[in-house]
Amino acid sequence: MSIVDPRQAERIVKWMDSNSDEMVEFLKGLVLLESPSDVPESQSAVQELLATALTDVGLDVHHLEGERTGGHLLARAKGRVNHSESQLMIGHSDTVWPLGTLEELPVEIEGGTLSGPGVFDMKGGLTQIVFALKALSALGLEPALAPVVFINSDEEIGSPESIAHVRGLAQEVERVFVLEPAMGPRGVIKTARKGVGRFTLTLTGKPAHAGLDPEAGASAILELSYLIQKLHALNDRERGVSVNVGVIDGGVRPNVVAPKSTAVVDVRVPTMADGQRIERAIQSLEVETPGVTLEVHGRIGTPPLERTPRNRALWDAARAVGAAMGLSLEDGMAGGGSDGNTTSQFAATLDGLGPIGDGAHARHEHVRISGLVERCGLLAGLLMSRTDYNP
Repeated sequence: MSIVDPRQAERIVKWMDSNSDEMVEFLKGLVLLESPSDVPESQSAVQELLATALTDVGLDVHHLEGERTGGHLLARAKGRVNHSESQLMIGHSDTVWPLGTLEELPVEIEGGTLSGPGVFDMKGGLTQIVFALKALSALGLEPALAPVVFINSDEEIGSPESIAHVRGLAQEVERVFVLEPAMGPRGVIKTARKGVGRFTLTLTGKPAHAGLDPEAGASAILELSYLIQKLHALNDRERGVSVNVGVIDGGVRPNVVAPKSTAVVDVRVPTMADGQRIERAIQSLEVETPGVTLEVHGRIGTPPLERTPRNRALWDAARAVGAAMGLSLEDGMAGGGSDGNTTSQFAATLDGLGPIGDGAHARHEHVRISGLVERCGLLAGLLMSRTDYNP
């Protein structure tokens, strides 16, 4: 395996340290442009800032219109030859924070941290994309593979419109770097993510007067109570499989035997094999209460990001690049999904390369400035590295 040259690594680290103030100012500018997923027009300003920055580092930038979203940015190296080897950096401009959040959670710098809504998830990662490319351009260093950048505006709501773009781009490139935030105070990189499934169970019974003639009815709620226990029995902590009945509903009145009930079930699985097994188990559930029928809708919609041979090769490259920069990297599994779950089905993928911090979707959201600078250097080094990612 060939990694970034140690002398190049040293130059990258020095450039990052020298330009950390500019990096922080750019990130502050992104955070001050509020961009919630459910307000499509809010994406314009933040994407314009990003488009200008990516153009300045030599990429051709295109805005892909959305139907119900704020659209997406796609940037490629100028003069890129068709079918040339390339590498994808992926992030999202949308946040979970509603407009006006800055009034109660202002952008602040204190004790080496930068806080504000969306700073960690994931405008810090977007800043890293810009400044990794900026560093290589300033130092006259050519990335090992042609860079491609995709920034969507609907990741926080499951990437409903952008997933087709994500899937298509992943099939074009050799490798993918996902700039979602790192995990925990040590900045653990995500080499695995659980797959996610959503299922809805609908039970139909028979109404009857609960006092005068209860035997004439068939309770959908009673049957649901049995199914909930069967569903929870599918949990397997050792394997990392979780099945959670998160929402239930049913009945019409206290004195009526319930003719309807529903349950919405969240499933998390570490492997596709586990997903297929749990999916079969839920689809084959049977009722015990006479007169009650069951319909099951749903599937494992987000595949897991698994530690495949090509993904492990990319992780090994990251460790080697990190070592050349004096960094000791750790990896782990995340319970939530990202666009990396999708890209991993088609190309070597490394997730959680974003900043070190805490508080994603929480009021204490922040990044550690030194960690932001460090991870920006790591990304730049990875863009320079060469590895065979095919097992």
